[in-house]
Formats: sequence, structure tokens, C-alpha cells
Amino acid sequence: MSGRQQIRMLPDGHRLHLQDGPIDLIVGADGDGETIRAAYEAAARRFATLLDELCGELSLLRQPTHADALSETGRRMVAATRAYATDDFITPMAAVAGAGADTILSAMLKAAPLNRAYVNNGGDIALHLAPGTSFTIGMVSRPDLAAALHGNLTIRAEDGIHGIATSGRHGRSFSLGVADAVTVLAADAAGADAAATMIANAVDLPGHLAVTREPANTIQPDSDLGERLVTRSVGPLSDAEIADALASGAGYAERLVEAGHIHAAALHLAGETRLIGVKAPTQFVMAGVVMPGMTAKQKEFGSHAAS
Repeated sequence: MSGRQQIRMLPDGHRLHLQDGPIDLIVGADGDGETIRAAYEAAARRFATLLDELCGELSLLRQPTHADALSETGRRMVAATRAYATDDFITPMAAVAGAGADTILSAMLKAAPLNRAYVNNGGDIALHLAPGTSFTIGMVSRPDLAAALHGNLTIRAEDGIHGIATSGRHGRSFSLGVADAVTVLAADAAGADAAATMIANAVDLPGHLAVTREPANTIQPDSDLGERLVTRSVGPLSDAEIADALASGAGYAERLVEAGHIHAAALHLAGETRLIGVKAPTQFVMAGVVMPGMTAKQKEFGSHAAS
């Protein structure tokens, strides 16, 4: 293990914390003691080289999605973003957090037969559910505010959802749009991460005077976005403008659902929300209201706010 890495159990004695530079993972698993121990040991072993592998390919991963990565995580990033590269600008970096979570979860599942497991990479979550199990997380409308818990969502094994990701202008990465947050459910975390980025970019009001933008490379010189304008602040918007921006993002999200790239999405802007692709048995509970056709009673497995 590198001296810069932190690998430790959290005070609750159940979750594993893995941290190395910008990668900060919370790992949870459900099973007997020996099974969990084997899974956590596998997660730690795989984590030991993760950042170095990504750094070794960084020049490739910051290029538009036609580069061929060599590492397991790099290949996941390229695969997750390739579908968007024909019509839009995107680089594999749009899926880095989700792909990292997928890689660690894959190592855990190869090492042990787990009932449930998750790898939470700053709110981008890779998820495993054995038949008959479910997982509930908190969903936020402002990733930068701890008090912005907007509701929760419950996923059951039969949904086929193994990735959850959130993007927007308040998150860790730059956004081209004005969304406060876009949460996506997909088949894996890398796919959810890439889609959340693109949908958040599509929630936009091009040229609006209330939106302040700056070239990405003036804020972060090595940004893969180069001179593209990223959103820095959004002033007051009218109800009609909020509706227009959400409609733009919702239309994009609907196309991704129809194409099979994602299962569902929740788009948040200025206190307003649009849900796309929501259907039973996935449960979105917004402000205490269970969406139609979904049951209210589900078994929770560690609530984690997506950010």
C-alpha cells in the first residue's frame, strides 16, 4: 500500500473507507463475517493500484472518446462515454468516478458471494443486489448542501440497476448546464456517471444573462473541457425559464431511456423536479410522497446521499 493511501474501517465497524488523492470511497457489504472480510480485503488490494493506473492513462482519458484505454477502469470509462461521442463532446473523464466504483465492486464480487454490496465514490455508486434484496439511498437536490435531502429512492434486485450517479453545477466536476442536480439510474455506475453529466449539460438556458460562465481551463488549466464555457453561477430564474431548462434536459433524458442507455433520471433546478423513466418496482419518494404504482414499505440498506 502506498503511504499516501488510507484504508480503514469506519467507526461503525461495518463500512470500509478507501482514500487515495481525489478517490474517496465508502464500501459496504452484507453477508457473514468471513464473506465480508474476504470482500473488503479484495477491495483494498484492487484499490492499491487504482489511482496509479488512471494517472498513467490520463493523457488518453482526457481526449474525446475514441482513445483505447488499457486499464480495466479506463476501458469502463471509454465504453460508458462512447455512445455520446458521435453527436456531443465528451471524454472518458465524464465516467471516472462511476468506473472506479464499478472496478472495486467487481473485485469484491469475484472474491466473495455477497447478498448486497455497494461502493460509493463521492455519491456515484456501484451496487450489487442478490435476488430478493433492495437498497435505499437519500437523493439530494443540491449536492453541496448537506441539508438538501430531497427524497429517497429504493432499488430492488429485479430492476437491473447497478449504478447510481449525480451530476450538476454544484457537484465536484464542471457542468455546461444550469441543473442543481441530475440523478441517474443505470446498469452500471460508469454508465450512470456519463449520462448524469450529459443530462445535466442539457438542462440549460443558452445565452441567458443570469447565467455566469467561464472557460474551464481558466479555472482548472488541465481540464479535459479546455476552453468550453462552464457554469459558475445562476441568478434568479422565472418559472417559465426553469420549466424551459428542465424540459430541455428531460427531452434528452427521455431519449437515453428509449435507447436503453439509462433506466431513469431525476432532474432538479431551483426547487423544481422532473422524473424521467420512473416505473415500478423502482421507488422514488419525493417530499414524503410515494410515486404512483410503487409500494412504500421497503427494507433499507444504509442511506447515502448521492452527490
